[in-house]
Amino acid sequence: MVNYKLCAFADEADASLAGQIRAMLDNEIEYLEMRGVNGTNVAKLTTAEAKSAAAELKAAGIKVWALGSPAGKTQITDPFDFEQEQFKRLLETADITGAHAIRLFSFYGTGGSAEYRDEVMERLSRFVELAKGSGIVLCHENEKGIYGEDAAHCLEIHQAIPEIKGVFDPANFLQSHQATIPAWDLLEPYIYYGHIKDANENRKVVPPGMGAGQLPVYLKRFFAKGCEVLTLEPHLARFVGLKGLENGEVTQSATSWSFATPREAFDYAASALKSILKEL
Repeated sequence: MVNYKLCAFADEADASLAGQIRAMLDNEIEYLEMRGVNGTNVAKLTTAEAKSAAAELKAAGIKVWALGSPAGKTQITDPFDFEQEQFKRLLETADITGAHAIRLFSFYGTGGSAEYRDEVMERLSRFVELAKGSGIVLCHENEKGIYGEDAAHCLEIHQAIPEIKGVFDPANFLQSHQATIPAWDLLEPYIYYGHIKDANENRKVVPPGMGAGQLPVYLKRFFAKGCEVLTLEPHLARFVGLKGLENGEVTQSATSWSFATPREAFDYAASALKSILKEL
């Protein structure tokens, strides 16, 4: 039996924080990767809203593991002032909620091109400078369409800016035509925690363990490294905020999977993940 801490993007179960808490408690998930709170993205929460959410979560016995922030999910050609101000707000929200980490991205419009490398590194380094002394761990997530969409470019980021750790997303690699296990082997020294999302050969999202992500192999290596935290990110149903997460593109789940509600999809994914973990 492996030791793990189960986390979730519970906004996929319900837009309301109360509904998210119910879904987490029902599925025995103790940690939240906070992304959407009552229909508002975590980067846009006011101080009062962040404090209210923190109190509600604490009362339910749920801890905030990370902020599933949109930092770095802008075009590389956009002015950086907006990103910096948004990131300062995220740091405040992390402090209020007790979040241990903030996930971030490496900008759209880059295509992995060397032309944009220096600007990407400069902007990511600025995030690091802003977070200095906060105790918050910054974690880069691989994502289709950004500079770090494949393992080689993620490696560039980690080697250039060692303060930035990695959050590993199998489905995002598959959707960028990158096999999961070779990506893990290349990035293992830098991975801090993992996302659980799976996709098939056609790049369509499927329940955990039912795609080409080789989740059992990935998870064995994940735990062998000493990692513990896994964030469930089903993406099996449309939910509030989905379109904004995908650069305007909504990645469809495989047509063979259909759920009546986001909560039903969330519960199914949680059950599928737990079945995999029991077999490890």
